[in-house]
Amino acid sequence: MAARRFPILALVLLLTLSGCLAPFGGGGSPIPVGEQTPSVETSEASAVDGTATRPPTATATAAPDGSNPWGDDPVVVAVSDAADTGRDWTPMVREAASYWEENAERYAGFPVEYEVRPDAEDPDIVVEFVDAVPDCDGAEDAAGCAPLVTDRRQIDRPETVSIRTGFSDESTVLVLEHEFGHTLGLTHSDAPADVMASRSVLYTTARPNASERAFPWGDDEFTVHVDAANATDPEGAREQVRHALDYYERGAPGMPNNLTFTFVEDPAAADVTVSFADESPCSPNAASCGATRGWDPDGDGAVETYSNLRIVLVDLDTEAVGWHVGYWTAFALGAQTDAEKPEPFRDASYRERRSEWWT
Repeated sequence: MAARRFPILALVLLLTLSGCLAPFGGGGSPIPVGEQTPSVETSEASAVDGTATRPPTATATAAPDGSNPWGDDPVVVAVSDAADTGRDWTPMVREAASYWEENAERYAGFPVEYEVRPDAEDPDIVVEFVDAVPDCDGAEDAAGCAPLVTDRRQIDRPETVSIRTGFSDESTVLVLEHEFGHTLGLTHSDAPADVMASRSVLYTTARPNASERAFPWGDDEFTVHVDAANATDPEGAREQVRHALDYYERGAPGMPNNLTFTFVEDPAAADVTVSFADESPCSPNAASCGATRGWDPDGDGAVETYSNLRIVLVDLDTEAVGWHVGYWTAFALGAQTDAEKPEPFRDASYRERRSEWWT
């Protein structure tokens, strides 16, 4: 009887960065103020327990007495860099194997010993590192996959454990520990939960931050929602927003080309949201606020790619709406300082902010 294969799924963190823009007071150009410590928001999926860092002490549950389906001899583990990454995976495999040598009796009910030999000719298990994990119990985007071995008759040597490449060393070890746990008969509901949970926050290898990228978004097609309910002149405000975004669609100097902006009715479907408020949600006396939100797959606390831009306009007269939307759009496209923004957003006067600057 063949062993059923079990996956582990990866989750990533979502970060929010925000700033504010003061009303023009004649004292120089406004400066967006970034938060010193970005708050971390998890996506809906990442509310599931499981992290890439194991707590100092794990809570043990009594494991039934059992016999090792692999027998009394050391389990020989070979290592295959099937994705041809050139990365040295063996130390990570050894670390995961050592974890179970120390903890198998506690959680699986029997001891186990491993012999990790990367080029073993007749191994019991082959750990292969792949670009994409083959079909694994119907799971999509699995980070790893292994057979669930509860009986020696299930074993068809060599059994294959598949591990997706691209994760940090620490996260790769966690995936290995998880999949080795399946080969010892443990399921997703078994202890230790921090290792065997079906979903975990897994971090990639280091990636460039959004602030280091020429284009910090995943694609150049943006959906936009405008909530003008609190605007003094709702239709005039929407027209101002259109002028600002048309400016970028036509190819603003120094900004990315081939951008498109499509207006949508559903704010949940929008990459960019523009709303109006009587009071500033970001800083006292701010005329507008901008917040970018994006993914942090490598876990360094900085956004790698943006997924959303939120612009809040505070008690603005209609003629200034377009300028503030244009300002924050430049910010979200990578122009973090005023000197990097197109000319209309550098040292603009009160009159210039209310002009047809987009022409």
